Amino acid sequence: MTAPAIPLAVIRHGPTDWNEERRIQGRADRPLSPAGRAAVSGWTLPAEMAAFDWYVSPLSRARETAALLGLDPVVERALIEMDWGDWDGARGDELRARYGDEFDRRISLGLDMQPHGGETPRELRARVEGWLETVRHAGRPAGAVCHQGVIRALLSLATGWNMIAKPPVELEWSAVQIFGLAGNGEIVLERANVMLDEG
Repeated sequence: MTAPAIPLAVIRHGPTDWNEERRIQGRADRPLSPAGRAAVSGWTLPAEMAAFDWYVSPLSRARETAALLGLDPVVERALIEMDWGDWDGARGDELRARYGDEFDRRISLGLDMQPHGGETPRELRARVEGWLETVRHAGRPAGAVCHQGVIRALLSLATGWNMIAKPPVELEWSAVQIFGLAGNGEIVLERANVMLDEG
């Protein structure tokens, strides 16, 4: 008899000033903005998830989000956002002005897109896979407060999305995304967009 999949709930941190300005923030340790703090203060974690084993990115925007949700998570380095290298802090229009066609060529590579001086989504995905093995080994429902890049990596692993085409599911960022970790090493997306701001 096949063991049931281990539930994995993931939440993106609340908004920061750079999110509001549409800037790439990667490893930059931006705190939640006042508006972001107010938004997260209105989120309610589904009751059944309170007893999950929770993990959090080391960046302050994720740790503050977890604290506002009433969580006491383990800090997990593997959950840090993708390293965007020299692109950190810039908007897309600024990068096109700086790099010209090279910027769009790199973006078109999907999983193999590499910012100047940064890591690829494929490398991020491999890092996240290593953490998933820790969760599988523990054998308990788990949750993570992390980043858009990490959640996109999980979606890629679950669906085979190559990050070139549009994502197979449009994810809401004020929501929980619920995956399932199967014993055979597979991950599946079980429920998308369980909203946090609707009580």
